[in-house]
This record gives sequence, structure tokens and C-alpha cells, in this order.
Amino acid sequence: MPNLFRTAQLALKSLMLHKLRSGLTMLGIVFGVFSVIAMLAIGEGASQQAQQQVLALGATNIIVRSVKPPRENASQQNQNSFVLRYGLKRVDYDLLSKTIPTVLQAVPIRELMKACRYLHREMNCRVVGCSPEYLDMNHLDLAQGRFISDKDRREKTNVCVLASGTADELFQYADPLGQSVKIADRRYTVVGVTKAREASAAIGGSMSGQEYNQDIYIPLETMRVRMGDLDIDRRQGSFSAEEVELNQITLRITDVDQVMPTAGVIRESLQQHHRTANDYSVVVPQELLKQAAQIRVIFNVVLGSIAAISLIVGGIGIMNIMLATVTERTREIGIRRALGAKQHDITMQFLTETIVLAGSGGLIGVLLGLSTPLVFDGLKVVAEKFFFDGGGASEFSEMFTNLNPKIVPSSLPLAFGISVGIGVIFGLYPARSAARLDPIEALRHE
Repeated sequence: MPNLFRTAQLALKSLMLHKLRSGLTMLGIVFGVFSVIAMLAIGEGASQQAQQQVLALGATNIIVRSVKPPRENASQQNQNSFVLRYGLKRVDYDLLSKTIPTVLQAVPIRELMKACRYLHREMNCRVVGCSPEYLDMNHLDLAQGRFISDKDRREKTNVCVLASGTADELFQYADPLGQSVKIADRRYTVVGVTKAREASAAIGGSMSGQEYNQDIYIPLETMRVRMGDLDIDRRQGSFSAEEVELNQITLRITDVDQVMPTAGVIRESLQQHHRTANDYSVVVPQELLKQAAQIRVIFNVVLGSIAAISLIVGGIGIMNIMLATVTERTREIGIRRALGAKQHDITMQFLTETIVLAGSGGLIGVLLGLSTPLVFDGLKVVAEKFFFDGGGASEFSEMFTNLNPKIVPSSLPLAFGISVGIGVIFGLYPARSAARLDPIEALRHE
């Protein structure tokens, strides 16, 4: 132990004789360790963000959505009609909700884009025909008033609930409760307003993102009677018509273990009623959660490997400097050998210098890595101010601003251990080269 301590002290003293050179050599290891920790933290943050989005759909939920078929399939299916008919039907809802014993609750949903107006203010909103269960199923909270009731459904009343963004844009500073909003050509009385909620991002290719703050909710039965299933879009020089009965059916299953078997039953049941068109998709959040976990592992391995390359580059820099150091200190090596130092002593001296250099850089890199969340927050501020101010890259900017890096605890000792290992591997050759110098030739070296 005394010899080891004396060797380390001598190594540190030798490195301090060339502070600038040692510092510049150390930078490769510092940024290598920092990049490993930062990359894994960003990957972990992105993975947790994706998993939270999946969990928001519900671990015991199965979501069946209508999918607009491709143009080729749509033209074959509707050869004798100008109306494109596709998607889920009310008989599908009855089939799934009444014949599958593991289905605890089923919530049907119909969505239409309509112009909504209050006095002189107008905006395009997503009008959602739904049931009272929609509020809890989508994790919405009321800011004031009430949500749609079973009585509203039975009596097909003209009432609506505004999302926070819709209420702010149409009413601004006025109280919307009790006021009438004109949707298409009919008026609906506002009975409630929901609180703001973050938009759900698109998950894989299964579900598109949804902006909940620009919605208006009305009873599903009211929508069917007042608006019907046919949606006609007339624009200058074009005409299109689509007929969809339901856009989505969200099914809540009795137990988590029953989700996967029930999903298989749902797919088989729907295939019997949708033989000619692939106009629906079955989304199982539990499946997406497993996929997200697998992607997380792959993502971390790829990012970690990319960052580790910078550590190898730093190791090459250390080897280069140590080889130059051996050349500079050839006479010193000869004197030490003449005074009785063995090859093992010379090897340990230079190897210790390399380890001290790499270990110091690794320690600084770990400290910088711990500041990754703060550094990323600073990057967010700069990006929002100079790059995303105009909203030109809305999807990327939203993903970037919502991303919060999470430090992976295991990455700290891993990155530090790799840095020390890099020091040993890349310092071994210069150390052995120094130990193998002929003492007589070394003493003659000028």
C-alpha cells in the first residue's frame, strides 16, 4: 500500500508538470463520460414519456378505432356510390359490449369537425358525441358545471360541454355556463367546461395524437339525431361524403390478465362483420407498453454505444500523449533503471499516470453528467426562443419541450468504470514500451 500510494503521488506530480497538456488530454474522457450519461438520460426520459402516454390509455383498456381505408380499397368498396362508408358500426358496439363476458364497460364515441360559433366569434372544433363515462375514461376534470348525463342521452337534449381552449376562444372573459353555442346549424346550451389537459401524442402507427383542449362534447344520441352519420364536405371545386357510425369504442376489461385473450376475441368477432375492408384497428395499450420497453432497451444500447465511441477516441488521445511522454522521459527511465528500478516498477509508474488521468476525467465527466437535466432545460429555453418561436416544427417542438431527461443511476458507475478501463487498456502499451527500454541506451538519450 505505501508503494502504491507513493506511485500515485509521483504520477500526479508528473502530470502536474504539464497542466495544459494533461487537461486537454483529459477532455476526451470528460466529454466521453458526460455523453454516455447524457445519452442514456435522454433515452430514459423519452422512454418514460412514451410509457406514460401508453399508460394514459389505461392498462385494462382495449381501444377499437375506425380507420379510413386506402383509396384503392375505398373505390372498390363504393363503386356505385359517391359516399364512402367505413368504420365501426352500432352493431359492433352491441356485439362487443353484450357478448364478451370479460368486458366491464364499453364507451362509444363519434367525432366530427364542425364550425362552432358564439356571437361574432367562430372556430373549428372537434365535436365529440359521447356518454358520461367519457370523462373518466380520458382522465378529464371539470373546471365548472357538469358533464353529459344519462338523462341528456335519453332525452337527446341540445346540451354541450366545452373544453378549456374552446371556452377561452369563444367566450374569452365571459362566463360560458348557460350560454348557447351554435354548432353547424343548431344551438346547444353550455352546461360545463373541462380543465386544460395535455395533448396525447401519436403512439406508434396505431393511434394519432389528440388535442383535447379544442373539443365540444355532446350526447352521442343527440349527435346521431341532429347530425346523422353522413358527413358531407363541400369545398370550392370538390365534394366528398363519408358515412361513419362510430369512430371509436373504448372497452374496459375486468382484469389485466384478461386483456390479451379478450383482444384476440375482439379481433375474431370484428373479422366476421368486416370481411371486405380493413377499416378498423384494435389498439391494446398493454401490447404497446411491452413494445415501448423493448424499444427502450434498444434505444439505450444504441445511444450508449454511440457515446462510448467518444470514450474510445479519448483513449486514443491518452495513448498518443503517453507515447510522447515516454519519448520525453527516456533519460529519466534510464536513471531509474540504473538505480535499481525493475520493469514492473516502470510499467506501474506510467500505467498509474494513465489511470489517474482517465479516472480524473471520468470523475469530472460524472459530475457534468449529473447536470444533464439542467443543461437540457437551458437548451429548451434557447430552442423555444430561436427555433420554435414561430411554431414551424410543431410536432418536434412539442416532443422536444415535453422531454425530460432522467439520470439512469447505473450509468454513473458504468461510465466511470469504462473511463478507467479505457485508461488501463490504452495506457498499457506505452507503459510496456517504457519498461522495455534498454537502460544503457536510455541513459545515452538526449
